[in-house]
Amino acid sequence: MYEIREEAVINGTVRDIWAVVTDVANWPSWDPHEEAARLDGTFEVGTTGWSKPRGGPATDWTITDVVPLTRWASECGLPGGRITGVNTFEPVGDGQVRCTKTVRVTGPLVPLFRLYFGRGMRKDMLRTWKALEEQVA
Repeated sequence: MYEIREEAVINGTVRDIWAVVTDVANWPSWDPHEEAARLDGTFEVGTTGWSKPRGGPATDWTITDVVPLTRWASECGLPGGRITGVNTFEPVGDGQVRCTKTVRVTGPLVPLFRLYFGRGMRKDMLRTWKALEEQVA
């Protein structure tokens, strides 16, 4: 297993942040990581979506967990394994929220995934939190 975890404390309210991150179709308008995205229904467990990161392959994924205003998770297949992403949002006071993203990769392609995507994903996570803060300002 390979895990990447990044967090940032950003200015904003959980309600505003949640409204932005659950509006999947608009991810490309503010997130520098996303080139295209869509959600095939309402933002709830079992709904599928699709996204294409800039410079990366498009991926179909499924929402596996939703706790409104707190957490959401998705999962996609990888040959012989899985990629799971968990996003959490925790108010820390003074109009700030701790945003955390954890990506877990399992299966035989972990070494290749780590080599080709690991460093870039970590940087993208931090850029996404900065862009999210600007979007909710």
